Amino acid sequence: MERLGTGIGWRPEIADAVERMPGIDWVEAVAENVCPGHLPESLERLRERGVTVVPHGVSLGLGGADRPDEGRLAALAERVEALGSPLVTEHIAFVRAGGALTASPHLEAGHLLPVPRTRDALDVLCENVRIAQESLPVPLAVENIAALISWPGEEMTEGQFLYELADRTGVRLLIDVANLHTNHVNRGEDPAKALAELPLEAIAYVHVAGGFERDGVWHDSHAHPVPRPVLDILTDLASRVCPPGVLLERDENFPEPAELERELGAIRRALGTGAVERVKTQLLEAGSAATRRAEAGEVGPGNGDAPGDGEASGNGDASGNGDASGDGEASVRTRGARGAEGELLAGAGAERPGNEPEDAEGRLLASAEPPGEESRAAEGRLLADDGAGQQGEETGAVGATRGAFDLPHPSECRAARERLGLAQAALLSALVAGTPVPEGFDRVRVGVQARALAAKRADVVAKVAPELPVILGEDYRTAFLGYAQTHPMTGGYRRDALTFAEHLLSAGRPGDAQARRELREWWLERSGPSPRSRRPVHRLARATRKVLLRR
Repeated sequence: MERLGTGIGWRPEIADAVERMPGIDWVEAVAENVCPGHLPESLERLRERGVTVVPHGVSLGLGGADRPDEGRLAALAERVEALGSPLVTEHIAFVRAGGALTASPHLEAGHLLPVPRTRDALDVLCENVRIAQESLPVPLAVENIAALISWPGEEMTEGQFLYELADRTGVRLLIDVANLHTNHVNRGEDPAKALAELPLEAIAYVHVAGGFERDGVWHDSHAHPVPRPVLDILTDLASRVCPPGVLLERDENFPEPAELERELGAIRRALGTGAVERVKTQLLEAGSAATRRAEAGEVGPGNGDAPGDGEASGNGDASGNGDASGDGEASVRTRGARGAEGELLAGAGAERPGNEPEDAEGRLLASAEPPGEESRAAEGRLLADDGAGQQGEETGAVGATRGAFDLPHPSECRAARERLGLAQAALLSALVAGTPVPEGFDRVRVGVQARALAAKRADVVAKVAPELPVILGEDYRTAFLGYAQTHPMTGGYRRDALTFAEHLLSAGRPGDAQARRELREWWLERSGPSPRSRRPVHRLARATRKVLLRR
C-alpha cells in the first residue's frame, strides 16, 4: 500500500491554514463537496506542490440493501480522476432504506448508520463492495463507523466482520480509532480486541478525531479536540503495525491553526510511542527465536560436532568450541538482541522531532528476522471465528484475488437483500418518521440517535441554504426540528431545504410579514427548473401578476 504519511481533512473553512501547515503530506476531501470541473483553488495549489488528495465519500451507502447507485459511483470515479488520487474511500454504513425492494416509502437518513454484523449483511456488503470496485478506477478502502445503537442478534464482532469483508473482497480498510473509542463507550466493545482481530495488512490509513460525552453517550462530533483515549488506541494500533497514513479529521468548530498543529504533533508522538513498542516486541521475539535455535543445536545429535548441527546453530566453527557452541551462541544472540534493542530505543524516541516510526522499524528489520506475527494473528482470528467461513492465511499478492471463490448464489443474495432491506427500513422509519421502534433495540438509544439525526439535518441544511437561518433568525433551529419530526427526508439536503420552506409558507409562517416575504422570494428563486430571471422586464411582469392576482 502506498505510504501517505501525516495528513488532515481539507475543509473550505481551514483551506488557507492547511496550505501553510508544515509537515502535511496529504489531505482528504469530502467527495460530495468537490465539483470535478471547478476544483477549489486551494486543492489545486496543494496538488501542484505534490500533496496527495484523497476523496472521501459519505453518500454511497455500501451497507444498504440496494445495489450501489450507478450515478453515484460514476460521480465518485469522476472525482478520483479529477484529483489524481491513488485511492478512494467510503463507509461501512447504510444511509437510506425503503423503496421498491421493500415496497415501502423511500427514506434518507442524512447520516451514517451502522450495519448489523450478520451473515446476511456481510453477504450484501461484499457484493456491493465488489460492484463498487469494478466501477472505480483506483483501489477502494472502507471505514468502520461510530454507532449510538446496537443491532439485536449480531453474529460477529467488529474485528471479525472487517476481517471477513477484507478477506472475501480484497478491499482495503480505513480504520477510525475515534470510532473504536465511540463504540467502546456506547456499545461496550473492547478496542484492543477489535485491533487484535483486524487484518492489519489490509489497512490503507487511519482516521483520528475528537468528540464529547453526554449522559453516558459518546458523540463522534469531529468538532472537539482529540481525547487521550483515542490517542491511546492509536498507539496500540501503531504497536502492532506501521499504518501507511494517519489523518486528523475536523469538520466543525474549527480552532486556530496552531491548535490543529498541536493535535497533529500529539498524533505523531502517539505513533512514535507505538513504533517503539512494536520494535521492542519484535526484537524480543527475534532474540527468543535465536535462543530457541541455539538450544536446539546444543541438544542435537553429536552436540554440535555434526555439520548439520553447526549449520542449524549458526556457530560451529566460529565458536572454536563445538561442545559449548549451544550455550555460547545463545548467550551471544541474547546479548546481541539486548544491545540492538538498547541502540534502537536510544535512537527511536517518540519525542524526537523528525523521527518517523518507519525508521525504527527499518533498523529492526535490517538486523533481525521477521517474527511471524501475521501467521499467529491469522490463527487467532480463525479460532475466534469458531470455524465459520475459515479463509486460511494470507500473504503477498493473494489479497488481489482472495474474493474470487466466495460468491454466494444470486438467489441467496437476493433473499439476504430483502431481509436486510426490511430490517433497515423498519429502523430508519423509527428514527426519522416516528414509527414504533423495532423489537430488540434499546428504545432510549434509538431516541438519542433520532435526535442526533435531526440535529445533524438542521446543521447541514443551514450550510447548504445559509439564507434560511438569516431569514428566520433565532427561530430557525426550533422550526426545523419541529418540521423534521413529521417530515422524513426523502431526497438530498437541498431538496430538504426547499420542502422545509414550503412547509413554513403553507402554514403562514414565519409570523413576521417581512420575513415571510423574504422566505417566499427565496423559495420561488430556487424551486423552479431554473433560477428566475433578474432582467427588469421579467421582474416587472412578475410584479404585475402579483397585483392582478390580489384583485
